[in-house]
Amino acid sequence: MYNWKEVLDYINGEIAGMSFERQPAELYEPIRYVLSMGGKRIRPVLMLMAYNLYKEKVEEIGSQAVAIEIYHNYTLLHDDLMDRADMRRGMVTVHKKWDDNAAILSGDSMLVMAYRYMQQGCPAEHLGDVMSLFTETALEIGEGQQYDMEFEARADVSEEEYIEMIRLKTSVLLACALKIGAWLGGAPRQDAELLYRFGENLGLAFQLQDDYLDVYGDPAVFGKKIGGDILCNKKTYMLINALGRALPADRERLEQWLKKEEGTYVPEEKIAAVTALYDKMGIRALCDEKIRFYYERAREILDKVNLPEERKEPLWEMAQSLLNRKS
Repeated sequence: MYNWKEVLDYINGEIAGMSFERQPAELYEPIRYVLSMGGKRIRPVLMLMAYNLYKEKVEEIGSQAVAIEIYHNYTLLHDDLMDRADMRRGMVTVHKKWDDNAAILSGDSMLVMAYRYMQQGCPAEHLGDVMSLFTETALEIGEGQQYDMEFEARADVSEEEYIEMIRLKTSVLLACALKIGAWLGGAPRQDAELLYRFGENLGLAFQLQDDYLDVYGDPAVFGKKIGGDILCNKKTYMLINALGRALPADRERLEQWLKKEEGTYVPEEKIAAVTALYDKMGIRALCDEKIRFYYERAREILDKVNLPEERKEPLWEMAQSLLNRKS
């Protein structure tokens, strides 16, 4: 059995060792650049750890693990372009370093590469299931991104709609990674389905924690400045519940901040004012409770996987590491 840090070292080595010998070099250099940005590599690590529940040699599915990381980074590349983001993981984004056309074309090529790696070396008896799930997941992620964009223009987004959006945009890829790893490891169908549901709930807790940390995190621990979601009026679990629960006077104050245009206020003042309103309404405790709900549900589902507890412990240790970034 491997621990998650050993699996992370392995996948980092695999990605660092990728060769880009095809031409033109200008198409592949942005791809090399994106993959060099690092990151937590959560999805390939989850895939390999699910496989490791049943089989020892995780390198047997190295290609599929690389595929899911390429795919994830493709989505980030295009997200950055749509959001006009300047930085990603402390590095300049592709559309800023090159241009929009490079970001579109290199991203499209990453998507094709992800499919090639996912298919490469996949056992024939699993190929149909693997490619079908991977394709369905890719469609769901696009649906989640569309909902996210539509929510920007809406003031009536419900908590249920938001949870479904983050399930599609974030959770399903974690779930896909775990299920593919389980299938390739020879897991019983019931266990593979349980691991998928474990990933869904883990992903929901993880994304809600990101909402929480953007307001209440310690920048030194969180790895980025706090308050970004507040400044861009992003529809998060926090904001949606604040709008839904506010008394008239508090809602009016909150909406005044939401209507202010960039450049007409001091950013730190907006962050402080909106955070104070969240505190007054009990939004912090509400979000914390929701994170704990999905975290505990994930634990309960993993408990049902028909393996000895000590076999599942490394996977649960990784889950705890993902949800232990609060300050």
